[in-house]
Amino acid sequence: MTEAESLIGYTFSDRQLLTQALTHPSYGGDHHVPHYQRLEFLGDAVLELYVSEQLYRAYPALGEGKLTRMRADLVREETLAFALTRLGLNRFIRLSVGEEKSGGRDKPSIQCDVMEAVLGAVYLDGGPRQAGDFIARAMGDLLNADTSKEDHLDFKSRLQSVLQAAGSMPEYELTEAKGPAHAPVFTYLVKADGRALGTGSGHSKQQAQLAAAENALKALSGTQDPPQDP
Repeated sequence: MTEAESLIGYTFSDRQLLTQALTHPSYGGDHHVPHYQRLEFLGDAVLELYVSEQLYRAYPALGEGKLTRMRADLVREETLAFALTRLGLNRFIRLSVGEEKSGGRDKPSIQCDVMEAVLGAVYLDGGPRQAGDFIARAMGDLLNADTSKEDHLDFKSRLQSVLQAAGSMPEYELTEAKGPAHAPVFTYLVKADGRALGTGSGHSKQQAQLAAAENALKALSGTQDPPQDP
């Protein structure tokens, strides 16, 4: 828990809250301990309020509809899963044996839930200011990006849109998996019509695919050379 607290940037007075936030319902059911769903419910509300206030203050000229779409991009599953894995907190999720074997640690839905649950735990233990500090630590660059352009968050979605317009679709291929079980590093190659567009690495498959998509977009825009075709 000390390492998890270091990644979060907050030391808990009640560490049971953090343990609960990192406990998937499958593990909670097997071991008869509290799991993260209630904290996830709270964290979701805290996040939506924080992001709403940030957007309200940052874009005084924008109307409700635009602000609502921007908020939806920032609090959606892919964004929160990316934020959690980038911090490295996915390594601490407690899963049942079956959920672990089925790849639960790399599921964006679970990563998103845990992100919200950890936020809920920080809010209960430290209050609104500490919760805001955690959001800023985990998502600061996303919140501070030019969110009005609506294209800065999910590189996979952006790449798919670009390729669909050209009549093709991206394909992600796992090319390497190394490192210890508690800190793996995955590398993905993204291709379209058999042509290599970009590679990326990360501590989860989702993170590696996002990095590959980002590099592919750079290659397509001419700001980065594409990888050599395998």
